[in-house]
Amino acid sequence: MTRILDIAFKDLLQLTRDFKTFMFLLLMPVLFTFLFGYAFGGFSGPSDSRLPVGYLDQDDTWLSHALRDELADSDVIRLDENPNRTYPDLELLVANGDLAAVIIVPDRYGATFLKGKNARLIIIADTSTTAWTTIEAEVMATISRLDSAVRTATILEEIDAERMPFEYAFEQSLEAWEEPPIAVVETTSSAVEASDASSGALAHTSPGMMLQFAIAGLLTSAQVIVTERKSRTLQRLLTTAARRFDILLGHYLAIFTLIFSQFMVLIAFGQFILKVNYLRVPQATLLVAFCAALCISAMGLLIGVLARSEEQAITFSLIPMFLLSGLGGAWVPLEVTGETFAKIGHLSPVAWAMDGFKNISIRGLGFESVLLPAAALAGYAVVFFLLAVWRLSAAEEK
Repeated sequence: MTRILDIAFKDLLQLTRDFKTFMFLLLMPVLFTFLFGYAFGGFSGPSDSRLPVGYLDQDDTWLSHALRDELADSDVIRLDENPNRTYPDLELLVANGDLAAVIIVPDRYGATFLKGKNARLIIIADTSTTAWTTIEAEVMATISRLDSAVRTATILEEIDAERMPFEYAFEQSLEAWEEPPIAVVETTSSAVEASDASSGALAHTSPGMMLQFAIAGLLTSAQVIVTERKSRTLQRLLTTAARRFDILLGHYLAIFTLIFSQFMVLIAFGQFILKVNYLRVPQATLLVAFCAALCISAMGLLIGVLARSEEQAITFSLIPMFLLSGLGGAWVPLEVTGETFAKIGHLSPVAWAMDGFKNISIRGLGFESVLLPAAALAGYAVVFFLLAVWRLSAAEEK
């Protein structure tokens, strides 16, 4: 055990002296998380998804004001009002796509409406678009509510004008529409916290860049073993009482310590700076980080054993970084790539690590949701480590 710890301590001293290691393992993931997060809207504020609709009131009566208030409270359209705009200005804004439509309330609209005659709004829109269909349905529903409120108020005033004057009955009728007898209510599980597109983007790019640059950082770790081989330090170690397994385990422990420490720092950065909810189930995030570090460290050990030169170490480190990261969904979520590609992507251990982190930070799942990803990562770690042991034994027998 002492030999294993001595080798690990020696490797850690050698790795931490190199400033490039710090750059790769900490600064680069942070910079690329900001870069990708910005590209995918991770730093944009919450946006208003309602359709922009211009509104010009030429009637200026209490009924046109009531129509405006009802439309302003819509969940579908967003009123864009500017009394200085002329009719040609509004037509141009619709033609250029700056407004989805324009609603113009003509003069004497309210008086005509109250007489029970056909009161017509002027609407400028491209009727061939789906946006117009949505706007038309919303405007028609609003006018229907106003018409119902006017008719109800008229009837009540005729029955008892003293106790139920028109204005009061009209307001009460409109308020009744705010709580209809039948309503569709959308609910979200209490386990899932509400999130917007920006937080979702960062919750993907943060673990993605963390995993990508952990693999890239294997370049330095692999070069330590390459340097030992070139200086014949490894061969001298093999002639001592230290077993091959102990030597590899010492190197492995050093790489694991470095990568796991990187994960802890970047998870803390993601949690407290980027507001990615890693610590919603802290023990689950810790398990995924631990197993991912086991896997990537074993991969680094295998690269170090396979590489015979610094050039090979660079190639063997960078190719897995790009291949496994791209295939495993570190750049683009596998959910949007289709079922076939998602299945192929899970040949990469990065995909399993991404699943584990996102099950906690985005999908709102519990501890049991990370057990399968953690088991898959641990399985990859065993395979990579055994291949490294076999490759070292085969190489030394030649």
